[in-house]
Amino acid sequence: MKAVLLSQPGGREFLDFKEIPKPVLPSTRHMLVRLHAAGINPVDYKMRMNGTLFPKDLPAVLGCDGAGIVSEVGSSVTQFKPGDPVFFMHGGVGLAPGTYAEWTTVPEWVAAHIPPSLTMEEAAALPIPLLTAWESLTRPGPLPVGSTVLIHAGAGGVGHIAIQLAQNFGMRVITTVRGPEKTHQAEKDGASHIIDPERTDFIQETLRLTEGKGVSLLLDPLGGDIFCRSFEAMDLYGHVVTLLEPTCPLTSVLHAKKKNLSVHYVLVLSPMLLGRQEEQARQARILESGAKLCARGALKVRISHIFPLEQIRDAHELIESGHTSGKIVLSIP
Repeated sequence: MKAVLLSQPGGREFLDFKEIPKPVLPSTRHMLVRLHAAGINPVDYKMRMNGTLFPKDLPAVLGCDGAGIVSEVGSSVTQFKPGDPVFFMHGGVGLAPGTYAEWTTVPEWVAAHIPPSLTMEEAAALPIPLLTAWESLTRPGPLPVGSTVLIHAGAGGVGHIAIQLAQNFGMRVITTVRGPEKTHQAEKDGASHIIDPERTDFIQETLRLTEGKGVSLLLDPLGGDIFCRSFEAMDLYGHVVTLLEPTCPLTSVLHAKKKNLSVHYVLVLSPMLLGRQEEQARQARILESGAKLCARGALKVRISHIFPLEQIRDAHELIESGHTSGKIVLSIP
């Protein structure tokens, strides 16, 4: 089969499009899937640069998100059958082969059915951003209907999904984006208020929009100074959710302490990395729920670019640039 192999840690030149053996089922609960599309995420180029989390296992197939058709099932598989369209988050970090390939194998508990209204490319674009947005918005526990959330980078892969989910969860959404094009996109996604941080101080504007109280929940995919300054835009007992590992000066920490803020870290790969089958199954149910929202038009994933599998280096160059809006997808005909 055709696949993209990472031969060694480093630049895009170490991603090689070549022929490798087709995988076989590793257990009776696995399925063989003919992939039709693979999602590209920032974690992919980080795995490339670091040689995956298990560099001794190189060469490796990257890619965590995929969508395709079940071709073969193990004797213990009960939820799927050959011919079923499925999407999932699995592999791509060194333990199991990823989705930059024509074929892959996945355990049945990580997969979700694709509704007829979703294309393969849309389904492949969903898993990591959908899981990240969903877990970020629900990790602190149920918030009262009408609670205000601040979502940074609302036009990004996670951000544009989070805006729509927050609306579905009954939240009022404030988001930060840069430039008129991304502002228009955030409006279409349903944000109640949009702040361009290059033109307006997002802290003062957030406080104005919340009558001086601040927001109940912050979703931060940016880190750095933006993350630390955001504590000033939080309400008392607010929840701060970050996708990174930011450190803040003491003045910001004291501000967070004064407001009794709680900080939540979200890494949706953890259940896979730790081998927690029950948590992987829970994430698959989130994928099913997200697919139902898509089917009834309440959620739409925005795809900015589609590359053929053999142009993987171009796709990685684009995702590394950090200037994309929406999702990048590989097409695997």
